[in-house]
Amino acid sequence: MSESDDTVLLVDDNPTNLEVLYQTLDGQGYRLLAARGGEAALAIIHETNPTLILLDIMMPGMDGFQVCERLKSNPKTADIAVIFLSALGDTDTKVKGFELGAVDYISKPFQAAEIVARVATHVKIRRLERQLSHRNIELEREITRILATMQEGVFGVDINARITYANRAAAQLSGWGQDELVGQAALTTQLRAADGSPRSTQSVPYRQVFGEGRRIELECETIWRKDQSQFRASLNCTPVLERGQVRGAVIVFRDITQRLQAELELQETRMELQKQRQRLAHIERLSTMGEMAAGFAHEVNQPLTAIANYASVSRRLAEKEPIEREKLDSALEKMQTQALRASEVIQRLRSFVRKPKTGREMRDPNAVVEEVIALAEVDSRYNRVPIHFTPGVNGVQVCIDDVQIQQVLLNLVRNAMEAMGATPYRDEGVNITSCSPAPGVVRFSVVDHGEGLADDAEDRLFHPFYTTKDDGMGIGLSVCATIMQDHGGEIGFRRNENGGATFFIDLAAKPCPDTDSVTPGQ
Repeated sequence: MSESDDTVLLVDDNPTNLEVLYQTLDGQGYRLLAARGGEAALAIIHETNPTLILLDIMMPGMDGFQVCERLKSNPKTADIAVIFLSALGDTDTKVKGFELGAVDYISKPFQAAEIVARVATHVKIRRLERQLSHRNIELEREITRILATMQEGVFGVDINARITYANRAAAQLSGWGQDELVGQAALTTQLRAADGSPRSTQSVPYRQVFGEGRRIELECETIWRKDQSQFRASLNCTPVLERGQVRGAVIVFRDITQRLQAELELQETRMELQKQRQRLAHIERLSTMGEMAAGFAHEVNQPLTAIANYASVSRRLAEKEPIEREKLDSALEKMQTQALRASEVIQRLRSFVRKPKTGREMRDPNAVVEEVIALAEVDSRYNRVPIHFTPGVNGVQVCIDDVQIQQVLLNLVRNAMEAMGATPYRDEGVNITSCSPAPGVVRFSVVDHGEGLADDAEDRLFHPFYTTKDDGMGIGLSVCATIMQDHGGEIGFRRNENGGATFFIDLAAKPCPDTDSVTPGQ
């Protein structure tokens, strides 16, 4: 048992499975506990409140489903993450587990790398959720305390912005006595620019108040204290009018230093959560490549075999006297061709599984689709389902992370091929089209003639862990939806009248922020 803030409980009636799980996760930084049955697990849970439970379904007495149901019905344990373990691979079992509140499902026999990756991901997500929850509670308490105790500072100023009145809060905030403030020029001694340079009634935006008689609100101004320190404040400045003439103004301000710091910390937490989403998307890409590994292995093995044969031929030709230069050159040229063929396959794989680059770039969306088709070509031949692309929109650019959009399109194409794999319409293949359903929008549609979608697809299809595949994790379309949301786009589907389904994604045809010219990404 290791010391850690994150406790992982392993529950299985088979001691061998418990040993395998323990050895797999030992040294990963978790506090590991084990139970050999449902009743024992509940006793441990109520004493330790673990972060995550790896829970076997088929156990004598109280099975995993019953344990999970008991946990989720108790408010004290309802938030504990549960990953089901089972040799049962049918869809009904998986769906039941997710309906009871499980966050994931791992099939037996276990794969060590998969267990480590899934546990790490869900522990990290739970940790971030706890941090967000704690931070939100802290922020609520802090805001409540500030609202209960803070008083706004008030300056009354004349037409020359000299202070004629200051309340006690203004004195406390600025570090000056109330009597000391009266007579000072507020805009030159208190409300200076961030670099300390003086302001006047003619500076923007105060000219709007003193010159035009308009009220202004400023979200973030710099107020200088008596000791020459400064703080950031929100303020509003209201002109004092007499017979339509500006005679002065009332300046009301409040210190927002703590609020800005809280917003910064919250933004940092959100950025960390976004990084974890990107990590989950990367894991899904690796999982996709694992599913396609057999086809790629076959695709690379052919040119490697050819290279070996041509190398053997070249060696024999080189040993002959005289050397038959023409035949030797031909064999070497064929070796080079086969090497380039293998290199292209591997390069496509490396480009797809790499982690996203920082930022986005302008791309021709049709070119991105062509890259996806090249990536899916091996899978297409392996499953004997062709892919057809009919571009209907040309000459436009979209601001995207091309790896992530490739991931979305590849997921849709592979789903379509799987839907058609066991149907008599396999030879018709998957059809990809592009169009512009509205000005400034590019839509790509992936059409299949498969078995169609379930009746409850509208409500659950893009939810995490919903799947109709026997061996699916149910996170592919959920990750796709998150990627499209991050891109400001949309993903959706409709049922085809003649069977099958059409999935589509919409992307905005607009420049990337701070991009002066539209240049296709390379």
